[in-house]
Amino acid sequence: METKIVVVKDPYSDSIDVACEVLRSGGLVAFPTETVYGLGAVATNPETVKKIFEVKGRPQDNPLIVHLSSIEQITNFAYLDEKFVPVIKKLSPGPITFVLRKKDVIPAEVTAGLDTVGIRIPAHPVAHRLIECSGPIAAPSANLSGKPSPTDAQSVIEDLNGLVECIIDAGQSAFGIESTIVDLTRTKPVVLRPGPITLEELNEIFKEFGGVEYHKTNKEVDKPLAPGMKYRHYAPDKPLRILESNTLKDFINTNTLILCTEETKDSLLKDAENVYIIGQFKKPYTIAQNLYKSLRFIDKSPYSDAVIEKFPEEGLFFSIMNRIKKAAIKK
Repeated sequence: METKIVVVKDPYSDSIDVACEVLRSGGLVAFPTETVYGLGAVATNPETVKKIFEVKGRPQDNPLIVHLSSIEQITNFAYLDEKFVPVIKKLSPGPITFVLRKKDVIPAEVTAGLDTVGIRIPAHPVAHRLIECSGPIAAPSANLSGKPSPTDAQSVIEDLNGLVECIIDAGQSAFGIESTIVDLTRTKPVVLRPGPITLEELNEIFKEFGGVEYHKTNKEVDKPLAPGMKYRHYAPDKPLRILESNTLKDFINTNTLILCTEETKDSLLKDAENVYIIGQFKKPYTIAQNLYKSLRFIDKSPYSDAVIEKFPEEGLFFSIMNRIKKAAIKK
């Protein structure tokens, strides 16, 4: 299959007609969002949705997220308690997904047979325009299952060139990690996956509902309620270990790649040549932006394995460590 690459310089005006036509005709399109690149199919077409699982090698019990272009569209596809509308309006469009009871128009192939569906309204203008022209888009991240998610088109091409009909290249994703997922079907809102919107921020935003709970999971969970809850994700092929920053110096100029912050490099690893900087500790968002690109670099590097700096599990670092721990789980 020849994959069409659509380069978008101006996300508000450059043509995406080719990608729209691919979706409408039952094909798959990799497209940018503000979190990571997604691999999309028209959400109401079960046969097209099945192609996503086939191309990615994605387990059939791992549900997809449905992307819409406006809050007003939500009730066409899911049941929404009116009390949550002000919160959704405050957070959307943006890097957050809400789990709601689905309506029959959403096929079981999208939700892995669950009676709930994850709904997200992306903020990226290209994603918004694509949804406007094709209808609701079901999409996971645009990578082979288990690999680090792509935050630029080149990473998508590495995994999916020749496997999908179209890839839109619109530059780097802003946040770099997948959306926060909040389940609104329970008595109290439950965070199923941490993301760019932190637990601390959500507790403040949902304070009239008693804040939020965090659903701790492990790889043995029977049936994932949302993406990222069951399977090993974000992982390089080479072994990756998580270490305290003060122990990273034991690997200076060895055959192990050291992934660390700029501050740790400057203070502890000045003489090390086997270092890959993943961002600045004082600016956690830079680490989130660079994380998946850093994990992909491990396999491109000449080193046999890698170690990565451990971070305090609070604020955005909590979401970052969620991804790092999944990447470092042994096969």
